[in-house]
Amino acid sequence: MLHFAQTAEAIAATTKKSEKVALLAAYLKARSVDTAAVAALFFSGRIFAAWRETTLQVGGSMLWQALVDVSGTNEVTLTAAYRRHGDLGAAAYDILIKPQLAKAGPAPDGMPLLDAAEYFRRIAEARRPAMKASIVTEMLERASALEAKYLVKLMAGELRIGLRESLVEEAIARAFDVEVKQVQRANMLLGDISATLVLAADRRLGEARMKLFHPLGFMLASPAETAEEAFAEFQHAVVEDKYDGIRAQAHCGRDAAGKPRVRIFSRTLDDITESFPELVPGLAAFTDDVILDGEIVAWVSDAPRLRGADRTRASGPTQARSAHESGRALPFSRLQQRLGRKRVTAADMRDVPVAYVCFDVLYAGDELVIDKSLRERAEILDRVFAGATEAEQIETSDPQGQLVFEAAVDVETRQATSRQNRHVLHSHVLRAPAIRADSAQQLEQLFESAQARGNEGLMIKDVESPYTPGRRGKWWLKLKRELATLDVVVTAVEWGHGKRANVLSDYTFAVRDGERLRNVGKAYSGLTDAEIARMTEWFLEHTVEDRGFARLVEPETVIEVAFNAVMESDRHDSGYALRFPRILRLRPDKSPADIDTLARVREIFERQHMPRSA
Repeated sequence: MLHFAQTAEAIAATTKKSEKVALLAAYLKARSVDTAAVAALFFSGRIFAAWRETTLQVGGSMLWQALVDVSGTNEVTLTAAYRRHGDLGAAAYDILIKPQLAKAGPAPDGMPLLDAAEYFRRIAEARRPAMKASIVTEMLERASALEAKYLVKLMAGELRIGLRESLVEEAIARAFDVEVKQVQRANMLLGDISATLVLAADRRLGEARMKLFHPLGFMLASPAETAEEAFAEFQHAVVEDKYDGIRAQAHCGRDAAGKPRVRIFSRTLDDITESFPELVPGLAAFTDDVILDGEIVAWVSDAPRLRGADRTRASGPTQARSAHESGRALPFSRLQQRLGRKRVTAADMRDVPVAYVCFDVLYAGDELVIDKSLRERAEILDRVFAGATEAEQIETSDPQGQLVFEAAVDVETRQATSRQNRHVLHSHVLRAPAIRADSAQQLEQLFESAQARGNEGLMIKDVESPYTPGRRGKWWLKLKRELATLDVVVTAVEWGHGKRANVLSDYTFAVRDGERLRNVGKAYSGLTDAEIARMTEWFLEHTVEDRGFARLVEPETVIEVAFNAVMESDRHDSGYALRFPRILRLRPDKSPADIDTLARVREIFERQHMPRSA
């Protein structure tokens, strides 16, 4: 672990990507494969591979108390160290490096990296917070000050040494003399940088295979400000509604016994299947293994249910019903009522029905299809929907030939004791309509129609585009509201005034500037009283520094804010401030890595001051 920390220090000390890659490659090459594999994961800012869905569940308050206990100091000293650095790992180093707190005895080579990985495994498996805290303390007591700095950084999810996973991929390629593209491809298929390193070391990258039920990264879109800008990017484009929900990847297949199996993953690659159980029967109707990309939305169905002979006569992909004709999306605020629930009741599903609106396919027919064009993938997706089992399907005439099916599912309420207490709900899996656009004027019309249907705007996609997991480019563009919005992360909160005097309702928020966060504004309006109360509890449990009236909090809560303008300002360290910011919604489906950047804020500011054409 000491060599890891020393290498991390050296990487953080240089701004040159080539030097970062060279330092990391030299470190990986000098380690055993087992150690290098764990190190690659850690240098990517992760403790566990994303597909494992394992988390430490160690909050800032637990780390804070462990450091106080291990150092023998007090919270005042730790608070002062934190305020000097704004980083809990650096603060840990400060209070542990002092001579009177030096440990008598870390081994010359420090704690083995594999021992650190074992500590993390034990922390994740511990059920009770007290047990987790005990293991954290044990680990930090064994560590040197420099090791503790990076152990804390990893546990806090804030490595911040200017190293992205793409640079780790480059370092693996250099360390083991293999092609970078091979490393990138293997890592994309496996979703595990440590397993990728093992294959690279053995020259077996070509053996990497995509595994069903292991999520792939999502292809991302770039913003377009106007229809003219969006249309100028493509010669041949298709247009879809931009649905106001949460992005979700559905894996549908069969288990060893041949029974249907479905798992749904969020954009942060978390398994959210249990949060939307009514979607499972519909997704299980696909007869072949398939991975779909789509959006989960709160949904009101307008489609009639067909049974028996009527369903049989209406069957066929050329007579399918589009998502536009099958119902309409409800505001995201309705869907929020379903997010984050550990247990979903029949009442939840009845009060906030949802649909999975599918717009792409990544895997079908035992073939990974992400390298095919969007045009080819659309044809494959049509065949996938056409091949779904016909039980409880809705199928009616539609000129675009898009299939929609609906599967009934029985759900028992918690108190249900008899057949009369059972609720029959319906699971919607919809094919997102896509049409060609021939002009910017047509895009404007489609934009207005999409908003009239209650959707955010439009997605404009190049028909020849491959599917590039985890990457954002110009192949997909999103045309949203005319009013600019930003996804930001909350960094500090304050107690409110008047009736909100007992809740934390004023949120200071930041955007990304490389590896740092830069504050750009503060907002207090937009959330409901219930949301503010729930977030107050979270912020109290995840406070990093209590300043009395204000609290610095763990930067984990992503919100979407709207504003009237961007102004230059010395009020925040970003150099900018948002004018009249207001919170549009909480975004629990996004991680801090997904928030907007300072460059985006600067771009909006500069565009405000550009002369408009006559």
